[in-house]
This record gives sequence, structure tokens and C-alpha cells, in this order.
Amino acid sequence: MNVKISEKRNPRTGNPTTVIEGITHNPQVIEKLEKKLKSSCGAGGHTEGKTIIIHGSHTDKIKKILEKEGYNIR
Repeated sequence: MNVKISEKRNPRTGNPTTVIEGITHNPQVIEKLEKKLKSSCGAGGHTEGKTIIIHGSHTDKIKKILEKEGYNIR
């Protein structure tokens, strides 16, 4: 499965966030993946539909975790 990782800024606070898009699993799998990413990065975050948002700049760490889980990063 191809996923896209990008880094954006929160428009309200200006803090960086890491955004993972393109996950096509059911909500339970996405929620489980979100929990794993948040605990690995030591950061907060949330899910908006099929998009996971992690607070902070964790692009490299998340990329390694997702590749280990079998996702293709584009």
C-alpha cells in the first residue's frame, strides 16, 4: 500500500505536524497504527478520516516504522 508522508504547519499555532495520507484500511487498523506511531514518537496526534496527524516533526522516524510494517512510501 502506498502512503504519503508530509510535514505541515498547524495554521493556528505554527507548530510542525507530520501527516500520513493514503491509508486504505478500516478505522480499527488505522487507530491501532496511530497509537503505535504516537507511542514510538512520544508525541500526541489524531486521526481525520483516513489521515493520521502526529504532532511534531517525525518524518524520518515514521518512515522507518511504516516501511517495517510493509507500507510503500511515496
